[in-house]
Amino acid sequence: MTAANHNADRPTGHAAEQAAYRSEVRAWYDANATPKGEDSPWETNVHRDPRAARENFEASKAWQGRLFEAGYAGIAWPAEYGGGGGESWMTRVEREISLDYEEWVGFAGATIAMLGPTLLRHGSEEQKREFLPKLLSAELTFCQLFSEPGAGSDLAALATRAERDGDEFIVNGQKVWNSSAQFCDWAFALVRTDPDAPKHKGITFLLVDMSTPGIEVRPLVQINRSAHFNEVFLSDVRVPVANVIGEINEGWQPARTVLSNESAFIAGARIPTRAKLIELAADKGRLSDPVTRQDLADYWCREMISTWMGEQVQYAIRRGESPPLDPGLIKLMASSNRRLSGDLASRIMGAELDAGSGERVFWAQMELLGRYSISIGGGTDEVLRNNIGERSLQLPREPGYDKNQPWREIPRS
Repeated sequence: MTAANHNADRPTGHAAEQAAYRSEVRAWYDANATPKGEDSPWETNVHRDPRAARENFEASKAWQGRLFEAGYAGIAWPAEYGGGGGESWMTRVEREISLDYEEWVGFAGATIAMLGPTLLRHGSEEQKREFLPKLLSAELTFCQLFSEPGAGSDLAALATRAERDGDEFIVNGQKVWNSSAQFCDWAFALVRTDPDAPKHKGITFLLVDMSTPGIEVRPLVQINRSAHFNEVFLSDVRVPVANVIGEINEGWQPARTVLSNESAFIAGARIPTRAKLIELAADKGRLSDPVTRQDLADYWCREMISTWMGEQVQYAIRRGESPPLDPGLIKLMASSNRRLSGDLASRIMGAELDAGSGERVFWAQMELLGRYSISIGGGTDEVLRNNIGERSLQLPREPGYDKNQPWREIPRS
């Protein structure tokens, strides 16, 4: 090979920069993380033992802290707020490499993905400098206090009240389905500050210290014996007005930013389900079955499309731009994918799904039992379809009477 031909084979320009960065990240992970082995457990956020749940939460916090110290947390965030000031492709490279190792940012990573872009877009300069570095380093962990017993899919019907008392709000109400609230330091909450305004108005977005007197967290034990979700009671909880994100009575906008990022995050699972389904089919000798192969190929395509859609939304929000597509579409795709994965896992496993044991059987059981969870949590499919039709397709709203009616006058059960 001539010198000219040899040089032509070398990465140049942007490709060389990406190759160098990939090597740098890989070297750091090799030195600081545990490569996945054949006996690695199939990851799940279901922990039947509360001690195991706490240990997993603390381990994810610790790993997020190490990533922050090494410069691999918030890679594309502004440097003045604790980020790396890098390019979006760097985030993608780090995420791809992280999949080959045991350590995981877990719940801390989920709330960073939701709250971080919201603070970047709606927070004051002081709030961004105060909270973003602590969020990225997991010095502070946040839970979401949005849904209520009477405000699930219709989140704007929320009734938790916050009444102004000088430089503080006094908050009273109940929240529910709050993931990891029993472990978190802080929360981002939606409260009603003007009951005389229409339901989408008069809502305020607050950051709440979970150690504040008057907050009670009660874990909800589910059918699989895990207690990932909680209900949270707030009784005369005092929250500084300085903790408002955005404007008082205009909290619906930062809430929508959170929900957009939540939809995008749902699409980017830690370990792609497609990989587990393929491994499951190989283990059961089903890869040569043409029907199973077609089902796997279909699912692979759907999950890749969902992931790419999520990345585009997150990149746009980090740049301060409007998402290039309605984030509700990602949530709908993820919901459909979850149903398909649960059905496909059960077909591959057959009778072993009921009679077998072990971590793969447990994972398949969770896929089957949870295949409708995403279609409910974070907004039902039916509500999302209405929202997409109205927001993106400019279709007329469904008949209703409460859009402009004061919240106080809307009948509630």
